[in-house]
Amino acid sequence: MNNWKDNITFVLVEPAESGNIGASARAMKNMGFSGLSLVNPAPVTDEARWMAHNALDVIRAATVHPTLADAVGEQSIVVGATRRKGRRRGIIHNVDEGAKKIVELASANRVAILFGREDRGLYNEEIEECGFLISIPANAEHPSLNLSQAVLIMAYELSRAEYRLEEKGIGVSRLVSHEELTTLYSRISDTLKLLEYFPVGDGDLEKKMMMNLKHFIGRAGLAEWEMNMLHGICTRIERKLRGEH
Repeated sequence: MNNWKDNITFVLVEPAESGNIGASARAMKNMGFSGLSLVNPAPVTDEARWMAHNALDVIRAATVHPTLADAVGEQSIVVGATRRKGRRRGIIHNVDEGAKKIVELASANRVAILFGREDRGLYNEEIEECGFLISIPANAEHPSLNLSQAVLIMAYELSRAEYRLEEKGIGVSRLVSHEELTTLYSRISDTLKLLEYFPVGDGDLEKKMMMNLKHFIGRAGLAEWEMNMLHGICTRIERKLRGEH
């Protein structure tokens, strides 16, 4: 349990305000976190360094990525922070419930928490990469939080949830990476096409089913043996369809 915080990465997707990068780094360090990734960010300026205060080490150690796929490829679980709700967005936990789940998973696995753009949040295609989502309850008349505020609340709730995991003594399996899951999703989609599961021309059904599958698997991830089992099922189906034994 000593290193679970090292397994969590806060991912800021296209932050437009340099000051928000610095303030987010400070919020993370306040709560004992250091893993920061930036996806196509604004340049880090003196404002960011000033807002970071004594958290310049977090900014210096941050990884910068051109795309979200690059940022989360080695993570086992991807979680998104959002204020928008809807059936297409899958399961959404309140921040306190989601924090407990993240701490439990992070005891043995790498977890990425995504925070979207200051003005538009996460796009739908980015939401689809998340196993589950977290929402911070706020005033319905003014629900949008500043980026660094959202980071601070998330980091605080994670720290507060730690003792509950210690009380339960839960053991968590090591899970495969997001990149390996992406390969598996592609394999399952190809196998279903071979089975003619999707009606010809019905791209919406295929997209919806694969999105639901991502949410279903991504909520808790997969152990390596589970992933290998699903690949094995796909292989057996492909051989059967080819008439192989």
